Amino acid sequence: MTTTVPQPTADTRWRCTLCGNLTRFDVTRSSRVVEYVHLDLAGEPKVEEREVLSETIESVRCRWCSAVDQIELVDRPGAGS
Repeated sequence: MTTTVPQPTADTRWRCTLCGNLTRFDVTRSSRVVEYVHLDLAGEPKVEEREVLSETIESVRCRWCSAVDQIELVDRPGAGS
């Protein structure tokens, strides 16, 4: 079973409760997208437009200590000011 992780907002950010990391995370996400793909004459694809229909963050792992279940949302400095 997958537990979704809340996404940071303009007023919040992730923090590892184990080591205090605020800046480095490995994020696993599932997305449903519609892409407009243009193939050049050689057949090389290039995505020119991308519309995200839905997106779920499945896990966030701290890059410093590898903790997975220790990520929380905290206020950003100056949020709400």
